[in-house]
Amino acid sequence: MELRHLKYFVAVAETGSLTVAAEQRLHTSQPSLSRQIRDLEDEVGAELFSRSARGVELTAAGKAFLDHARLALAQVDAAKEAARRASTPARKVFALGFLTGQEMTWLPRAMQVLREELPNVDVTVSSHYSPDLADALARGKLDLAFLRAEPGFDLEYRVVSREKLLVLMPSDHRLTGRAAIRAQDLIGEPFILASNKAKVLHDVIEQYLLINHVDIAAEHHVDNLAMAMSLVASTRGLALMPEYANNLLPWSVVSRPLEGEAPTVDLVIGYSRSNASPTLAFFLTRVDELMVP
Repeated sequence: MELRHLKYFVAVAETGSLTVAAEQRLHTSQPSLSRQIRDLEDEVGAELFSRSARGVELTAAGKAFLDHARLALAQVDAAKEAARRASTPARKVFALGFLTGQEMTWLPRAMQVLREELPNVDVTVSSHYSPDLADALARGKLDLAFLRAEPGFDLEYRVVSREKLLVLMPSDHRLTGRAAIRAQDLIGEPFILASNKAKVLHDVIEQYLLINHVDIAAEHHVDNLAMAMSLVASTRGLALMPEYANNLLPWSVVSRPLEGEAPTVDLVIGYSRSNASPTLAFFLTRVDELMVP
């Protein structure tokens, strides 16, 4: 898969027309663009567009692919800019970290907060497990991270979002017909639980099961959302995961809300008290802007 395939795909998705995308956005011929899109679909292994006389529309697979394609292109642009800026000596660097999957929502917002500083600072971006982010903050390898409030680290945390937990299940599971899932519905189903690598989420789920008197033994433990979705699809199990999972679901996995008052898990920004970065200080004065949709 080449970068041009992603550019062509996003252009067609945003214009809804192969002809318009070819002529107005990409300055290429429509037959050539069609071939590139077919090549991309062959590479992905799924149809990304449905075609009709009215134009083209994204399929479910295409919708899932679009956010990732946009993010990849944005990261490439950021990488090129960082490389250009690296040729300028004595530039400041601001290192951002994200709990894997959360960068899709929070990276654009963070960059918007930093917009006034961007001419003067290079921003680096990485994604990891939450405990690894906390460790990197404590060691001074990151300036700020979007993560869980990990215990055992001398860090400051500020809540930016409280995410409800929802149920992930195979797309053809019998419970998909329910508008909401009860805690008792989990009994008797293969259950996939967050591991101690994701301790904050693990503890929230365990507390929810305890309060609802649901005694089930997890058949699998997972470190991250991608592992959870893979196991849901392959083992036909159920998992409780934060609602940002909805941004990343493959066609084989669907979500349903929990009935009643669902438990929540906090997403926080974390930073070290000893970090004297002026860019961090600037960012913290503008944190309220993160919460603007």
